Amino acid sequence: MTELDSDLLSIQEARTLATQARDAQRKFLHASQAEVDRVCAAMAQAAVDNAQSLARMANEETGYGVPEHKVLKNLLSSQILWNTIKDVPTVGVIRNDPQKGTYDIAWPMGVVAALTPSTNPTSTAMFKTLISVKARNAIVVAPHPSAAKCSAETIRIMAEAGERAGMPKGLVSCMTRITLPGTQELMKHKYVALILATGGSDMVRAAHSVGKPAYGVGPGNVPVYVDRSADIQRAAKYIVASKAFDHSVICATEQAVVADRPIAAQLEELMKAEGAYFADEATSKVLARNLFVGHLPNPKSVGKSPQQLAQMYGINVPDWARIIVCKLQGVGKDEPLSGEKLTTVLGWYEVDGWEEGCERSIELINYGGRGHSLVIHARDNNVIMQFGLEKPVFRILVNTFGTLGATGYTTGVSPSMTLGSGGVGGAITGDNISVHHLYNVKRLAYEIQAPPPAAFAPGSTDDPAQRRAFSGGGYSAPAPMPASPSADAQVEEIVRRVLMELKK
Repeated sequence: MTELDSDLLSIQEARTLATQARDAQRKFLHASQAEVDRVCAAMAQAAVDNAQSLARMANEETGYGVPEHKVLKNLLSSQILWNTIKDVPTVGVIRNDPQKGTYDIAWPMGVVAALTPSTNPTSTAMFKTLISVKARNAIVVAPHPSAAKCSAETIRIMAEAGERAGMPKGLVSCMTRITLPGTQELMKHKYVALILATGGSDMVRAAHSVGKPAYGVGPGNVPVYVDRSADIQRAAKYIVASKAFDHSVICATEQAVVADRPIAAQLEELMKAEGAYFADEATSKVLARNLFVGHLPNPKSVGKSPQQLAQMYGINVPDWARIIVCKLQGVGKDEPLSGEKLTTVLGWYEVDGWEEGCERSIELINYGGRGHSLVIHARDNNVIMQFGLEKPVFRILVNTFGTLGATGYTTGVSPSMTLGSGGVGGAITGDNISVHHLYNVKRLAYEIQAPPPAAFAPGSTDDPAQRRAFSGGGYSAPAPMPASPSADAQVEEIVRRVLMELKK
């Protein structure tokens, strides 16, 4: 028997899963809000119950990060996310405005193709599954090849839990034969309505080039400015812990400290006490040569501890070091460590005052982080607001972790593992992607203002006979909008008729 090429098998799997997802989504379209929520709650609980084992599996398969920190990301993408979105209406009429005479009706996208990364594989799969199904979509996950097993296991666990709770089989699935042609086939498939892409720049660009609606994220070269007004001890503790968190694989991790000169020496000493090893010039040069392949992070160095980096590249790093700090002068291709590193290496700059801190931060953001995030430690509200107003990023995180603040663990932003970078970063939105981005809204609108008489009358370019025949006048007032219960019944009847048409 002839053995089929892996690309062909991957392409066929993509087609099969997309078709099964479309068929299952047509059935799920009729689910009530209670049925949708029951399915999602079951999947979220299954993810919570397996958060630890899936975190270990992700670490073992990819070699990236810290298992205990991956548990926290899994809980963010299951328990915390579900508690945030569980009461969001996503079925039928979700809002109405009696004064304006409008009803908003939620309508799912359809089949979502979800590309997930190797850096946060299980948590991203959980996150995308919950927000997709909550909005009555189907989802097919295309994981990064180096995280295929842990991603597939995550989806298997959640899909089985959802199906036990009444979800149609095939609504949630994951590709297991991962090739570039297979992933491209999934994105281009006629039944796929939306692409949800989280990963490297090249992959996100590919998603945007397919010609379908896509939510993608850009790279995050996140500066952290520490002002002279900051709580310096707290800033030092937070910066080191956030940079060390899961060995810096989250795109919102701090990439360079921008320290206000009057407090720079104090900050340095306090960071050393928290586990920051300040490298000498020779060590920094070795790291600059090895942490990048071209302009992108070297996959071999991603998510590694300082000790692992030392072993890989023949440098000396103390056992106590949680992160390595390299003092830098410039920003750009001639200073490689000024870019996004996705490992436990942090840049360091000193500036005179917050205005100069603004300029340096913007330089860093423009060098590979436009639209993403910025962290500021300060107690001067004027300085904080100036950073918020002036920086070309969509998350300005104040006195918190970059990693956990941007993703919604320690702040009030939406819990998310897909952080939009807006138009300046090449994305369609700067939001933290959530369930609200996964459905469309139909507007049912009653007349509240009568058309003006001129709208009824023939115009100067019409035939004279029409103008002679026109008797003039119009309607003096719009027909009254039915009382709310009757209007609701009409809306439900419209929805019922649409669903009947779809069945044909």
